[in-house]
Amino acid sequence: MIFGEIQKVDILAIGVHPDDIELSCSGTLLNQINKGYTVGLLDLTQGELGTRGNAEIRRKEAFDAAQLMGAKFRVILKNQDGFINFNEETSISIIEIIRASKPKILFANAKSDRHPDHGRAAKITADAAFLAGLEKIETNYEGVKQEKWRPNAVYHYLQDYTMEADFAVDITPFFDKKLDLIYCFSSQFDASEQNGPKTPISGKDFLDYIQAKNILFGRLAGYKYAEAYQVNRLIGVNDIFKLD
Repeated sequence: MIFGEIQKVDILAIGVHPDDIELSCSGTLLNQINKGYTVGLLDLTQGELGTRGNAEIRRKEAFDAAQLMGAKFRVILKNQDGFINFNEETSISIIEIIRASKPKILFANAKSDRHPDHGRAAKITADAAFLAGLEKIETNYEGVKQEKWRPNAVYHYLQDYTMEADFAVDITPFFDKKLDLIYCFSSQFDASEQNGPKTPISGKDFLDYIQAKNILFGRLAGYKYAEAYQVNRLIGVNDIFKLD
């Protein structure tokens, strides 16, 4: 299932569930889009096990959010929600999108989190980013043989758990629009009875927590609001004055 057309982008943001990206790194993506960079989105499952909503509703919400964000495309794969695990089929499905979109930077789920899918997806995604650069892994996407491609970096956005971060991105000018993107998923984050039962993430208290966490990361980095990330390798710079 695809919104838009898969094309070369600067950043490919990957989440195991529709709304992972919006909750965790959409402020960063809005920041980069504002700077002229291009962004693609990939959801590894349809989020069909969520207590509220269903796969069809969440697909529409995800596509609405992609359009509002200004993403070039959004792909929703049909891996099994709740049971995603490393196997050839799952890895190849991710490798195909990486090779088709050729991102320089890849965003992935948190390495450890409340939902067990998140940590597993983090490892699966990071592994796929590496494997996508191996010549002998052959993929054909829509009948076209693909060339190898490996992103320059994989950054893991922090999600429900607040953990030590390696860097933070200022999202202050974009925080309100980040909330608009989250509200696109009204089946998940609108606590009215018409959209389903109350869950640990459906009420206002959860969105207050998201805001508080962005304030916390912002304070630590010297901003009003920030999103935080972990990396798998040492980050190098050639001009220390480009670090805030």
